[in-house]
Amino acid sequence: MPFMVMEHAVDPKEAIYKNVGEFLENIEVFNNQILVATYVRPEKTKGGIYITEKNRGEDQWQSKIGLVVKMGPTAFNDTSGEWFKDVNIKIDDWVILRPSDGWNITINNAPFRMIEDIHIKGRVNNPDFVW
Repeated sequence: MPFMVMEHAVDPKEAIYKNVGEFLENIEVFNNQILVATYVRPEKTKGGIYITEKNRGEDQWQSKIGLVVKMGPTAFNDTSGEWFKDVNIKIDDWVILRPSDGWNITINNAPFRMIEDIHIKGRVNNPDFVW
């Protein structure tokens, strides 16, 4: 089954950064925590199907995709080499996560999650790949 290709008027990363702007400069993330912007789908697919506001609103709580915007200084550091062998997550990566693993917060009316590095399950290059 193919993924649902969404119609983005603006690149999702650009939209996130435009919305939070300078607010991110005032946030310090500690230890192994990751600040992830929650991906909320646009209202329309490229095929012309409209996603209801109710379903899009639910993305803020149930979305399994987020954009890494800040990381604590020890995030993904593992001296044993067991947890993060060959893993190189960085700012601006789209990551896969389980919604219940993160702490939901709002920054400038946008949904974010604070999540521990060990709860990042994977990475994708397009946030529409997973829902």
